[in-house]
Amino acid sequence: MPADDLPLWRPSAADVATAQLTRFREGLIARGLVPAEVHDAHALQRWSVEHLAEFWAAVWQAAEVMADGPGPAHAPWRAVLEQGDVMQPPHTGPQGRIGPQWFTGTRLNFAEQLLRRRDEGVALVAWNEQGAQRRITYAELAAQVAQCAAALRALGVGPGDRVAGWMPNLPETVVVMLAAAAIGATWSSCSPDFGTKGVLDRFGQIAPTVLVAADGYRYAGKDIDCLPRLREIAAAIPSLAAVWVVPYRHAAPSLDTVPGAVLFPDVLAAHGHEHTPRFARLPFDHPLYILYSSGTTGLPKCMVHGAGGTLLQHWKELALHTDLRAGDVLFYFTTCGWMMWNWLVSGLALGATVVLYDGAPLAPDPTILWRMAAAERVTVFGTSAKYLAMCEKEGVVPRECADLRALKAVLSTGSPLASHSYDYVARAVGSGVRLSSISGGTDIVSCFALGDPTGPVHRGELQMRGLGMAVEVFDEQGVAVRGVPGELVCTKPFPSMPVAFWNDPDGALYRAAYFEQIPGVWRHGDWAEITPHDGLVIHGRSDATLNPGGVRIGTAEIYRQVEQIPAVVESLVVEQTIGEGDSRVVLFVRLREGHDLTETLQQEIRHRIREHASPHHVPRVIVAVGDLPRTISGKITELAVREVIHGRPVKNVDALANPAALALFRDLPALQLPGASPSPRRPVANPAVTP
Repeated sequence: MPADDLPLWRPSAADVATAQLTRFREGLIARGLVPAEVHDAHALQRWSVEHLAEFWAAVWQAAEVMADGPGPAHAPWRAVLEQGDVMQPPHTGPQGRIGPQWFTGTRLNFAEQLLRRRDEGVALVAWNEQGAQRRITYAELAAQVAQCAAALRALGVGPGDRVAGWMPNLPETVVVMLAAAAIGATWSSCSPDFGTKGVLDRFGQIAPTVLVAADGYRYAGKDIDCLPRLREIAAAIPSLAAVWVVPYRHAAPSLDTVPGAVLFPDVLAAHGHEHTPRFARLPFDHPLYILYSSGTTGLPKCMVHGAGGTLLQHWKELALHTDLRAGDVLFYFTTCGWMMWNWLVSGLALGATVVLYDGAPLAPDPTILWRMAAAERVTVFGTSAKYLAMCEKEGVVPRECADLRALKAVLSTGSPLASHSYDYVARAVGSGVRLSSISGGTDIVSCFALGDPTGPVHRGELQMRGLGMAVEVFDEQGVAVRGVPGELVCTKPFPSMPVAFWNDPDGALYRAAYFEQIPGVWRHGDWAEITPHDGLVIHGRSDATLNPGGVRIGTAEIYRQVEQIPAVVESLVVEQTIGEGDSRVVLFVRLREGHDLTETLQQEIRHRIREHASPHHVPRVIVAVGDLPRTISGKITELAVREVIHGRPVKNVDALANPAALALFRDLPALQLPGASPSPRRPVANPAVTP
């Protein structure tokens, strides 16, 4: 076996024997549902997509879901999946419901499942850039949820009403979300770095009854006051019956500038006699969350996710794919504007301790998150591929600055994880730590591909496709392929498909998003490849793939090489049309301070790409820029840059965290085509063009 093909990590025999995935599989075999020859996770995955109803019923029972329904206690449903396992485009059904109908007849409550533990074990730990802040036990969390739910009921909030949070990643955010879920209201959140228009583009569509916000927050050592923006936001949402303000920046902030607002501690105190939450059990697909697309091509799409589907998917992913259990400590670096926050909070359903971090990931120094992990004895550490790459660039060696003996797994998502980052984690964090790259999206509030605690980890690969997820890679003829890149699709229904898009009564927006390009399957928009190990490689977004000379390639293949060069902090690559039927690859690089884009550096970049990717990947143009535009959730946006360099407008710059960066890409002399008018603008430093 070639050295590059050797596993980076293998589980021990004890790891495999004690994994919840093993116990789940063996339980199915013992009940006669699964043949004995289903001996590993990949075989179980194949069985699960061939027997969807049996698999998801088994997940329900393993999660010990508390519910009412027409069937017996262990199976309280009329049918697991009414229309069978054929992926059907969304359609308006009974009572205006859209899409597949799972676990019909059941009634459950998401918050009830997350709050079934009521002891003095720690439920939430809050950290920020200044260190540990608070600990909240499961008993205390339940009491606060009871008080908040009572306050919502007193305002007349009930099932189907929306409760919105413009919040930092704080315990209060979790409390209000669980309180909303407890009474059947629908929760939606944005992080406080969203500007006024970005918030109104989202909350303005869903007409919330209650808005909760903090008075401010700290990021990278700077204190940011939220109250002026909160006044603008509250005034622009006529549906609001209440605005609750969480003291965070100040212990007793003045609310004079926000008419009608009240402090959140006063809200809870008014219902201090409440200690036990009451839960409204509602249909399986009752709206739990509204999440949003990035909004870079227009108003953000509002994706409505059901309580039951979210619960089962998150339990499966946390218990079986991550091996999380009671006693574990789960951390994921996220804001409340990213679906990983929703995923993180679901760790409460396993009885784990959930660590919340609010602040910059590299402030006050690049070791803060690793030192936090050591202090809290984190067992599962989740972050982004970009964060791991930045730690490597900064020379951070976590095992030397923190005691990480409790750490079992590192999870990465947000963008494709490069092979060198796998090596970095093994070298700098610990060779005994399982590294699981996972991938899914806001669209499904979960993952299509995840980790396997019972199988090997190979560099650059996501270990397996999700259990119960009929994930395939299709070529241009719509044929499933292996070993070559293609469109990532899902060919059968799954419980965490959105139950609807907001303000889309006939499902037209829903169908356009996923079902129109390849009829009969869910097209996710990722350019991916199934490997010989039955793992998955994500090559980038399929709408951002490059096609120079008619060869379609993923952007991640270029990023993996360029960002290993020490002088390069990060990069962005797009395709520029240069004539009818002709195009060229353009690479933008943000360089470390003190470095210029010299001819020598250009040659190094091109040589590395040619040697480690292919000649097709080599950029014709390389330009150094001072910043790269990114969405509010932190993802670099290739599509916005592609529009700018072609002179087309970017439809919604308010979806960007740094819209001013787009100006760096306009009228670049390095991108001028023959016959084009010369640019009057001052050129960007050090552009370089290779004919």
